[in-house]
Parts: sequence; structure tokens; C-alpha cells
Amino acid sequence: MRLTEIELREIRLPLVEPFRISSGTVIDRRILLLRLTDESGAQAWSECVAFDQPIYSPETVDTAWLAITAWLGPRLLAVDVARPDLVAALLSTGVVGHAMAKAALEMGSWALAAEIDGVSLATLLGGQRERVGTGVSLGIQKSPEVLAERVERARTEGYRRVKVKIAPGADLEFLRAARAALGPGGDLTADANSAYTLDDADHLARIDEVDLEYLEQPLGQDDLLRHSQLQRRMKTPLCLDESITSVERCEDMLSMESGRVVNIKPGRVGGLRESRRIHDVCEAAGVPVWCGGMLESGIGRAYNVALASLSNFTLPGDISPSNRYWARDIVTPEWTMDKDGFVTVPRSRPGIGVNVDEVYVEELTVRREVLRENPRQDGRRR
Repeated sequence: MRLTEIELREIRLPLVEPFRISSGTVIDRRILLLRLTDESGAQAWSECVAFDQPIYSPETVDTAWLAITAWLGPRLLAVDVARPDLVAALLSTGVVGHAMAKAALEMGSWALAAEIDGVSLATLLGGQRERVGTGVSLGIQKSPEVLAERVERARTEGYRRVKVKIAPGADLEFLRAARAALGPGGDLTADANSAYTLDDADHLARIDEVDLEYLEQPLGQDDLLRHSQLQRRMKTPLCLDESITSVERCEDMLSMESGRVVNIKPGRVGGLRESRRIHDVCEAAGVPVWCGGMLESGIGRAYNVALASLSNFTLPGDISPSNRYWARDIVTPEWTMDKDGFVTVPRSRPGIGVNVDEVYVEELTVRREVLRENPRQDGRRR
């Protein structure tokens, strides 16, 4: 594989409804897309999952654009890469951080290799599942009653798991209402996005009465120690998301018993190679994983579906159908969910398994830049 061109596009894709978490609200999605072109003419699209504001991680669309155009993209051009799992090391040498920017290039390289090899991305990754369980993530609602209505709707639509965003002042009563709407056997989880501190431990321990499948990331992003202390006080399993940025952090979590479930977001950990390593470590330890979402378009969703086909993704992920977030997605066919709450893993064609609606992408594009191979400058941008 030898890249000759990297095209960056920023699009604006409006959500069908605002999505509120403890740290902010997203109304429309600024999305950074990449199109990678190999010397053979093969192409693959990928997506950078960074938000336009640093409400989830320090990275944003604008920092990722700079990192890719100034440092990361040029080092991939005009370089022969034998396998896609070597790309992560090439991007990391001499560039600290910028995991989401790196992931956009690294994941695109996997898809490009799959196109060249004539296999699906799921197959190239070693995925075994033919379909993956689907969960829905509900933002913070105006009242417990409104949340109960949304949960009931999700239940009737067939989602296999309902995740509720919570924050101080919008937690216990909301979760009780959600549990009543879903019923005693329904798969209910909560996500705090680091909105609490250990001073809230007594209050958080009361969440045990709601019988959640897990409570996701209640404490600080970097704080494995206090998550360990909280886990010892709760019977509800803790799931770590923002805290798991590498396989080493995952190993630390296991050693410290800071949680019992892991949410793997490939963009957060720098790409598919690191995602597989985290998956393998958790599988060996008997810790289940699931694939989280970042309000991706159908392009980003394709990578999540392929990753979630690996064997230890035993819990439903944030892999909702396209119409959950978008009036019109940028891929065809759009992602759908069957009546049993599963999304089918596309294995019948090479690459990511869906077509990109390039006409619609062009309509949505607000910024574009192309990096090309320049042999006289050893791959640097021109």
C-alpha cells in the first residue's frame, strides 16, 4: 500500500434532534472526512470523530485538521506500508497525542488495505460475527417523564440496550423512571461522562437499586485510582470509557480493579490496531467490551460495525441505525436495524461495506484540502 493522495473534507450534518450530555449539547455535527487514494487507484473513506468543541477530549475538528495536514498526513504519502497494522507506529513516532487525528488515517489505511485485498474490513480485522447487537444512547432529557417516554419508544423499536446520559441533578429519579419504563429485565445502563467526584460516592451507590448493567465513566477521565475506590463501594459494574486511551491504561484498569466493563472507541485509542489489542487483553481477562459511538456518520459507523464483529464484543454497542441521528445519511445503503435489534455486518463487498454518497458529501462540504505525493520533497505536502 502506497498513498498518493489524502483528501480532507469538513461537512456539516444536522442531527434530527439535539444530543445533550453532562459536558455540552450537540445540535449539528461538524465532521472531518478523509479520502485516501492508493497508487493502484483504490480509494477508502474514513472519519475523524473529534467534536467541534473540546467537550469530550482535548481534540477538535480544527486541531485534527491541523495535525493531519501539518504532521501526520505527509509522513504517509509516498511511503510503502506492507500491512495496515504498521501505520499506527509510523504516525506515533515523534508526534505526541492527537489520537483521533491518527485514528482517522490509521483506520482509513485498514479500509484501503481491505479494498486492495478484495475483502471486507471485518474479515481483515478477524471479526467473526455476522451481526452485532444494537443499543441506543439517550441524551439528558427535560424530565423523568420525558425520559420514560423515550425509553418506552426505544424498547418498542427493538433496541437491545438503552443507555441514559446522566449528570448531577438528573440522575437517580431519571434512572428510576427509565427502569420502570423498560421493565425489570431490560438492559439499562447509564453514562455520566465524568460528571461526578468521589465526594458523590454515597449518592452514586444508591444507583445500585436501579439494577443497571453498568455505570459508565462516573469520575474523572484520568482517574483510575478513584474509580477503583468507587467500584469497591458499588455492586453495579463500572464501565470505563474516557479513561481507556491505550492497552496499557486498560491493563492498569484491570490491575487496579477500576472497572468491570470497557467501552472501546477506536477514535479515542488511536485506531483499529490499538482497539484490537485492548479487545484481546480484555478477552483474556474475562472482561466484556462493547463499541461506543461518537455521533458518527454512516462512514464512521461502518468502522464501528466491523470492529464490533470481533469475538469479545459481547455487549450491545452504540451502533444505532442511520435514522436515529440523521434525516439523511451520507452512505448507501443507510444503516438499519432488524426487528431483533441487530445490525448486519457487511461482508459481501470489499472495504467498509457501504457506498459513500459523494454528491451529497459535496453539497455538505464547507472546507476541503488535498495532500499529494511529491517525490522531490519526500512526501511532504505541496
